[in-house]
Amino acid sequence: MSIRQKITSWDGRSRDGIAAIYDTHRTRPDFAEQLVQLLPDRAYQQGATWLLKAYVESGHQLARTQTKTIYASLPVLEHWEAKLHVLQCLRYVPVNEPEKNQVEAFLRARLTDPNKLVRAWAYNGFYELSRQYPEYRQETRQLFEMALRDEAASVKARIRNIMKKGM
Repeated sequence: MSIRQKITSWDGRSRDGIAAIYDTHRTRPDFAEQLVQLLPDRAYQQGATWLLKAYVESGHQLARTQTKTIYASLPVLEHWEAKLHVLQCLRYVPVNEPEKNQVEAFLRARLTDPNKLVRAWAYNGFYELSRQYPEYRQETRQLFEMALRDEAASVKARIRNIMKKGM
């Protein structure tokens, strides 16, 4: 059964179910490419981004073309978990200069997301962007200061953890 079929049959909730898909397919040479190609389709976004996140967190590198495709898909991500997974991948997936504006726009939009987890990881995304592009450091500090005054406790906790790393 293909990754596409397995994601379709996954219930969208079972961690064991999606982990089993990862364990079965992760060693295939076209694994990452298949996942990246599924991102524009809402039906696969949640599962494909979970699998991509697991893939990069385990130390695998993505090809430049795959990174470009991921960042080009940002405007069409609809499911909150898909957005969250991509935000959590920023630590592992470099933002190349041509995609910088797309990523920045995505991050800005997520700062007002109704989901607190997505907002918290959007702040983390600005931190990651500022690590690669120093011109974002001052603005990231300002965003953190405002968030520490105005955001939900869970978002503030994420920001405090980021600041412990050194801002």
